[in-house]
Amino acid sequence: MRLAPKVLGIQTIGLIAFGLAAALSFLAATWAASAIEDVSATTVRRALTEEGHSWAGVHANGLSITLTGEAPTEATRFRALGTAGSVVDAGRVIDAMTVPDPAAIKAPDFSVEVLRNDDGISLIGLVPASEGRDDIVKHITALARGGTVTDMLETARHPAPEGWDEALDFGLDALADLPRSKISIGAARVAITAITDSAEQKARIEAALRRDVPAGTILTLDISAPRPVITPFTLRFLIDEDGPRFDVCSADTEKARARILAAARAAGAVSVDCTIGMGVPSPAWAEASEAAIAAMAELGAGSVTLSDADVSLIAADSVAQADFDHVVGELETALPEVFSLTAVLTPKPQATANQGPPEFTATLSDEGRVQVRGRLPDALTRSAVENFARARFGIGRVYMATRIDPALPEGWPVRALAALEALDSLAEGNVLVRPDLVRVQGTTGSTETAARIARLLSEKLGEGQEFDIRVRYEPKLDPVLALPTAEECVATIAAVLDEHQIAFEPGSATLSPSARPLLDQIAVTLKDCADYPIEVAGHTDSQGGEEMNLALSEDRAEAVIAALMERRILTGNLHATGYGESRPIARNDTEEGREANRRIEFTLLKDAADPGMPADAPLAEGAEMPDAAERAAPPEAGRPEPRPEDAVAEYPTAG
Repeated sequence: MRLAPKVLGIQTIGLIAFGLAAALSFLAATWAASAIEDVSATTVRRALTEEGHSWAGVHANGLSITLTGEAPTEATRFRALGTAGSVVDAGRVIDAMTVPDPAAIKAPDFSVEVLRNDDGISLIGLVPASEGRDDIVKHITALARGGTVTDMLETARHPAPEGWDEALDFGLDALADLPRSKISIGAARVAITAITDSAEQKARIEAALRRDVPAGTILTLDISAPRPVITPFTLRFLIDEDGPRFDVCSADTEKARARILAAARAAGAVSVDCTIGMGVPSPAWAEASEAAIAAMAELGAGSVTLSDADVSLIAADSVAQADFDHVVGELETALPEVFSLTAVLTPKPQATANQGPPEFTATLSDEGRVQVRGRLPDALTRSAVENFARARFGIGRVYMATRIDPALPEGWPVRALAALEALDSLAEGNVLVRPDLVRVQGTTGSTETAARIARLLSEKLGEGQEFDIRVRYEPKLDPVLALPTAEECVATIAAVLDEHQIAFEPGSATLSPSARPLLDQIAVTLKDCADYPIEVAGHTDSQGGEEMNLALSEDRAEAVIAALMERRILTGNLHATGYGESRPIARNDTEEGREANRRIEFTLLKDAADPGMPADAPLAEGAEMPDAAERAAPPEAGRPEPRPEDAVAEYPTAG
């Protein structure tokens, strides 16, 4: 019995040892499992990172490896699975990755930037795969004409956004006329930066681009032109019965331009402008111009011309000799050293018994025919003038009716040829040459014509010679403006009225407030259509008396013209006519038909005489009425003919 405590102690120690061993085994197993998980996760994570799949999350649970995260594409997800399966047994890899919904992927920002210069054309950008990348490159290669084409275009399999096709076609077409340009194309937007050879080319290209830009496409233009070389560098300021003004003004810098224009305004000129160009004879050009303009303002009548470094001042015969001497002396002192002054006081006309001074004239018709009359010094000069005129205006377009006068002053042939050269700059007009004057007057389609003529005469006639330029700019002759034809004017208005008609208060000629935006649109169109005779026709339905409807329709047509006049539209070419119910375009037995018949129409007067539908002529069963565009569309293109005086009698009227 004494051994019992000892046996009990041994058993207790054994139990404790067994428990410790079990605990140590558990801890060892746990540590080993954790170590295996960490090693597996670390190895897989490293492999994924090396393959570019850092987006993937790695989680170990025993021998299992779970991959999480959002893969950019389905293919990327499979590549990540393959990478993990190459590190550990593929059966241990659990796929918990996700892939975004393809429908939710934002469309790429498609764009193309085209750079073109003398070395070639470069393309860079992203285009839809369906748009034919090869076709784009082929088009650009044709434009390059053997030059280098650098293609850095990429494609994406995504539908083209709205407006992309139109913008792309427009941008690539624009590239053909712009050999030094950068064109950026996006969906419904085109930005063009370019350099042209001249101001005229710049204006022409800008007008063409704005005219051809697709509807809905935003066009941004930044087109520049080099400063022109002006030779001779000319400024001419005159004061006559039309007031102070420039015939031509040139400046070498913005600062010089501002100084010259300020001097002109101080002299009383209102509408002034000055061309900045190259070729100035002296840095003191602005100083000389200011002094010359101030001198002319003090004299009050005459002209002053700066042609390079030569200054020619011609005072009118109304200027007193003392005033002339004083101003010329002051101007001589004020002019910079490089400039030389020639001053002439026009003598007062003397009454003589002869038939007046000798003259040479030439007249250019709007058809391009020229009649040359007056005196020339000899047969050789007459032959030279005739050949020069035929070379300028055409062999069969020149009519010569000159006579020989050997007593003409010296330099007469030069004056005659200079006048003909000036006439060639006009659309129509005439020139007059006298011993003391060369006068040019007529119309032109260029705002630069008067300046060109002034430079020409200043150079050809020399110092101290007087010339008078009366050239009127006509926008309709300007090819840059590309004003609409008469048919385009009425077709544009018809399209507006086809969408919404001009509404009036019931039974009256008072315009409804809803008509204001329509009249605003029509006014914009009519600003370029002032030369075309247009009829504003009022029509009513058959409700009410015939005479009342006739009067109401005319009142409404006149109300429309009055509203356009309020919008500062010239209305001399607009003629109000009321047709009442005599020209229906729909049946009057339905509300829809009556509403269609209550309308305002704009038509060319040459087309307005077409007989309308009489009020008592019923529509045939199944007959269709023409829409507004078909009614307004002219049968042929061309300018409108002048309206004959008795044209009103040709229009049928109600009653």
